Amino acid sequence: MKLLLVEDNAELAHWIVNLLRRENFAIDCVSDGESADRVLAAQCYDVVLLDIRLPRMDGKEVLARLRRRGDKVPVLMLTAHDSTDDKVDCFSAGADDYVVKPFDARELVARIKALIRRQSGAMSACLVCGDLEYLPDTREFRHKGTPLILRPREHTILETLMLRQGKTVSKVALMESMFTLDEEPSADAIDIYIHRLRKHLCMSSAQITTLRGLGYILRSNDTA
Repeated sequence: MKLLLVEDNAELAHWIVNLLRRENFAIDCVSDGESADRVLAAQCYDVVLLDIRLPRMDGKEVLARLRRRGDKVPVLMLTAHDSTDDKVDCFSAGADDYVVKPFDARELVARIKALIRRQSGAMSACLVCGDLEYLPDTREFRHKGTPLILRPREHTILETLMLRQGKTVSKVALMESMFTLDEEPSADAIDIYIHRLRKHLCMSSAQITTLRGLGYILRSNDTA
């Protein structure tokens, strides 16, 4: 899962980035509205955390431009005021949710996960692919009831495939889900992580299939 944080308060941004990285999210961070608009026009994200008051372009204008481009990425607005006018402004601009500063870490993470579930259609308590389970609330994988221990980037790739199971996911899409703006994307790295995931899933009926020239697909090989 890859998020974009748009926040001009450096101390708060640092805290949020560290918090979400501990939750196994890949996260990019920019500090002004113009930079956010430019990045959002070029990159794909699972959720955007957008401060409503920003230098160089306010959050509502960033959001308005995003929606005019037809981008339906879930947007969580960060606002310093809990007034009815601010709430109305957030939703009128096309926001999916909002959180009032200062906010609790658990609330922020819970709201992000709720937006991801809503966007992916994963409204059930568990997603299943063969004998592999994914729990959206905790973002945990289980194989036959036993937690599947994965490294952060392995988790990111398997999560991306699980949320789109049965559909082809291109290598480019996997790279976008895993690498941040500060990192150099590597197609070879995707091959390495897919190889590792196949080892983790060697005893599972959920399998990752390569569709040459197209990407990868997660599906069950159960014949029942």
